[in-house]
Amino acid sequence: QAATMGVNAREVLSPTPPVLCLSTLQPWIPDRSSISPLCAMAMVMNLLLHFPIIPAVSFLNYDPKDIVIVIASFIYGPFSAFVMSAICAVLDVMLRGGTILDILMNMIATCMFSCVAGAIYKKEHTKKGALIGLGTGIILTTISMLLWNYIITPIYFGISREAVAAMLIPGILPFNLIKYGINAGASLFLYKPVIGALRSSHLVMTEEKPHEKSNEMVVLGAFIVISLVMLILGYQGII
Repeated sequence: QAATMGVNAREVLSPTPPVLCLSTLQPWIPDRSSISPLCAMAMVMNLLLHFPIIPAVSFLNYDPKDIVIVIASFIYGPFSAFVMSAICAVLDVMLRGGTILDILMNMIATCMFSCVAGAIYKKEHTKKGALIGLGTGIILTTISMLLWNYIITPIYFGISREAVAAMLIPGILPFNLIKYGINAGASLFLYKPVIGALRSSHLVMTEEKPHEKSNEMVVLGAFIVISLVMLILGYQGII
């Protein structure tokens, strides 16, 4: 699933031509030379941007690595997103410290968002498919994180399950909706530049089929990100 093969001429997420992976491996095995620069990009973004969103759950921090990982899932398939999520989760613990629980929660959240979005986009390779994939990823990740935080957070912090239950709706729910909403919007905004950079590096190739240029997904992505950033500023009491 790592390579997007046999793309037809329907409207796709990017107005640029559809992307083919250069991997010569089996179809479901990601090419290390393709995902390595994306892993590096994801980790750099993760180290540069890392901050709490909701004061009620200040132990939960926003990070933007899923933007790159979901773009990789769109390009190379959901298995590539799984591999990248595992690599980034381990690197994050190595650089910031943490436990196996941090790796577990990090991987569950990233895979639920990126792999779901990539799988739906792979099946429905259109702008509509991308939007449905991202929206479904946000919803399923939010539901999953409510469940897993209820299970894991009492163990991780040594607090009562009742205390965690009290955080779910006012804190953990909006945190995940905002975080993954921003990452979904940013992925729409950054998809074309990332594809362009990979193409320039000869890490992807395209079918030579012209597509109508359109910036509607870029505008939509920017609108989503700006709106949710304003919401964060409201939660922080800045505006």
